[in-house]
Amino acid sequence: MPGILLPLTRAVTYTRWLHLLVGAIVPLACAMVHPGLSDTSPRDWLLIAALPVTLAPVAALVPSVRHAEGLQARLMLFPGPHARVRNAEDPGISTVFSGSWTDWGRTGAWLVLRMEAGLAVALVTNGLMALALSLAGAAVGDPGVADSFMPVTGSGWAYGLLVPVPLLVLVMVAAGAGALMARAARRLLGPSVEERLAELEKRTEQLLERNHIARELHDTLGHALTLAVVQAGAARAAGDPDFTDRALEAIEETGRAALEDLDRVLLVLRETGQPVGARPALDEADRLLDSARSSGAQVDAEVTGPLEHLPGPISREAYRMLQEALTNVLRHAGPVRIGVRIAVEEARLRLEVHNPLPAQAPMADMGGGRGLRGIRERAALLGGSARAGRDDGHWLLQVDLPLR
Repeated sequence: MPGILLPLTRAVTYTRWLHLLVGAIVPLACAMVHPGLSDTSPRDWLLIAALPVTLAPVAALVPSVRHAEGLQARLMLFPGPHARVRNAEDPGISTVFSGSWTDWGRTGAWLVLRMEAGLAVALVTNGLMALALSLAGAAVGDPGVADSFMPVTGSGWAYGLLVPVPLLVLVMVAAGAGALMARAARRLLGPSVEERLAELEKRTEQLLERNHIARELHDTLGHALTLAVVQAGAARAAGDPDFTDRALEAIEETGRAALEDLDRVLLVLRETGQPVGARPALDEADRLLDSARSSGAQVDAEVTGPLEHLPGPISREAYRMLQEALTNVLRHAGPVRIGVRIAVEEARLRLEVHNPLPAQAPMADMGGGRGLRGIRERAALLGGSARAGRDDGHWLLQVDLPLR
């Protein structure tokens, strides 16, 4: 099909045309009161065209006008699901209420443009439709059937061949005017600076949440898999049925806890609106210590201060830090002797995890892994700090978090 005829087949051409004609209702309605639509002179048409300039700014003061205009523009100026067009891009039209003087000015300018363009398209539509009727009348012997801006003289069937010409020109004019109105709508009804900033903040929060979820998955699944591998290896090396039973029981318990955390994270990703279970906190640290002991490690824990009174965010993040620290020890050093110290002081929470460095595989690479990087990120977000490195033949992790 030739490109010039393509607008004839697009539904958006006619919805844009209708959108423009609706914009002419107000000035034409006012013109019916004064100066009237019969025997209208060019001076009268200038008066009619000047009416929107005085009416639009007043209407734009109503906050809901911007909302209504945005909805109409989305529905009629752009293809979308309502037009059965797949993969239609976001038109970038705001549908919020006016909230600033900038919104008022842009809405007023849009209303003026819509009424003026609508009036112009209505006049062109009326003139070209009248010409088409005159040509059709001339084809049947009655050329005066309509008052056309281009008088048709004579009659004959050949005039019938010219009837599609003004109609085609009319559709082309409507398509071009509609495309220009769509571009103007993006500028005048598009999001304001405040809306763009709010949307940017929303997207940033979503990215941070996804990053947080990724860390949650890394910590939970990494801990569970590391314990399972260590316990399975220890059970095979021991060759003791009782030890094997205890190891399998620990693997089952660790796997079940990991599945619960995974279900909770997937609920957040799916955004089902269902209540999300509470994340584990530091007062449940015994569960982590027992899991490490079940893998064959000897864990010496020293806890001072009321863990249950810690602020929720600090307690939950500290739990993840301890989980990642134990996972790193088991992954890199195996079931060795681990020292854990948790101290709740007046204004700070201090967490220490240390273990002897393995003779064959020094833990120098632990400082650059994702796990320790995640611990540092968690501590920094809470206003604290985390340090890890060699300390007299041991690997030492220290976390310092403020409680206020």
